[in-house]
Amino acid sequence: MKKTKYPLIELKEVWKTYYIGKVSLDVLKGVDLVINKGEFVVIVGPSGSGKSTMMNQVGVLDVPTSGTINLNGVDISTLTESDLAQLRGKTIGFVFQQFNLIPTLTALENVTLPTIFQNVPELERLGKAKELLQMVDLGDRMNHKPNELSGGQQQRVAIARALVNDPEIILADEPTGNLDSKSGQQVMDFLANLHTKEGKTIILVTHDLELVRYAQKVVYLKDGEVVKIKKNHRG
Repeated sequence: MKKTKYPLIELKEVWKTYYIGKVSLDVLKGVDLVINKGEFVVIVGPSGSGKSTMMNQVGVLDVPTSGTINLNGVDISTLTESDLAQLRGKTIGFVFQQFNLIPTLTALENVTLPTIFQNVPELERLGKAKELLQMVDLGDRMNHKPNELSGGQQQRVAIARALVNDPEIILADEPTGNLDSKSGQQVMDFLANLHTKEGKTIILVTHDLELVRYAQKVVYLKDGEVVKIKKNHRG
């Protein structure tokens, strides 16, 4: 019997509504989106367009009010929170604008953290974390805490942390938003290399139209709706 090939992530008629007292606010309105393995997708839109909510849905950090989200062909609404957390932890690595590093931990300890929740043996997780910190050019900063690192270095630690469980998908939310132009360029170069050399699926959420040039597929979001999906031919 031939095995069915599923999209990596598929959103079908996804609505997300928030309720404030008796007032309802539709933040996402019937979103349809397919993301295939190995794509570099940029989701772009102005402030208030629903990008953060979209990121939470694409990253299966939240369930929709209505509609369906499938991750590797599995409807996430059928999973327990524990099973969903395990699936998400193995499938998706997150990179955030605010870095979200734990200030009391070293770079090495921050990178190893996600592997603890996946029950990876200590020697294995330390070896993997050291390898990744070398890869992002921070081999000499492993024992430094976040306040001893520049913004660009902290974001590279965050990228290493996102990769430590070898996820299929890297989901980056405004990854250059708090960085100077040089550090931002370095971060985007790392993400581009992960796509072209490692075959990772990259999903980048941003308001910065300059970053569209990295994408194969650009999803334009406005007022909670996908207004256009454009294939991008990179030079």
